[in-house]
Amino acid sequence: MAQQATSARGARLGRALGPEAKTVSGVVLLLPGGDPVSGRRPSPLVATASVRALGRRLSRAGRAEQLAVHVVHYRYRGWNGSEARLARDATWAADEAVRRYGDVPVCLAGLGMGGRAALRAGGHEAVGSVLALAPWLPEEDVAAPPEPVKQLAGRQVLIVHGTHDLRTDPELSFRLAARAKKANRDVCRFEVHADGHGLHQYRDEVLALCEDFVMGTLFGRALSRPVRDALAAPPPLGLRMPLASGFGTSLRR
Repeated sequence: MAQQATSARGARLGRALGPEAKTVSGVVLLLPGGDPVSGRRPSPLVATASVRALGRRLSRAGRAEQLAVHVVHYRYRGWNGSEARLARDATWAADEAVRRYGDVPVCLAGLGMGGRAALRAGGHEAVGSVLALAPWLPEEDVAAPPEPVKQLAGRQVLIVHGTHDLRTDPELSFRLAARAKKANRDVCRFEVHADGHGLHQYRDEVLALCEDFVMGTLFGRALSRPVRDALAAPPPLGLRMPLASGFGTSLRR
């Protein structure tokens, strides 16, 4: 743990989105996208913009439960091979959340390369749930070990991917979810039909799905029927669950 904290020196948590609660009962750490290889420092404004809509939605939804939502600002933009810098920064951020707020449940929520970081760092002892939106995952190579999934055991995991994503391959996230499901039944994956990487076409439905999952996993709110069904269904049904148009407008809990 000390090695990871040292390697992440320079990463930081942005200011809490929304009003700061005097007592915090749960934390969401937002992990923006990044690059496969880069030594550049990311722009805080660009990073925050990519996850701001989700952060604001979750901050409003969790106000009564005293939820703290922070954007994680990485030290570098790049994953950089075996260094896995973004995952190290995500682990550092979970440590920092525990230092600030004590023994409270943490959800890692990442977009693109941040989705990969959330999945990789999901084994942190404070993390109870992981949300990966259009996660960037490496191409499968018989000469290299597959992306790990054992760290997700005991966590609740939701992956969301657009079927027309041209930047991150939705088939790779399905394959990872299938492997994770073998070790952990609390894994589900939703497909957003004809949507691209930014998930803009069905933005309201995606945000509603994220809110439903995060509030349920952090604070025990009843999950919507589609999410419960996706978690309970055997592969591949629960890993190719279509996100219905209008999701969130009339949920039957």
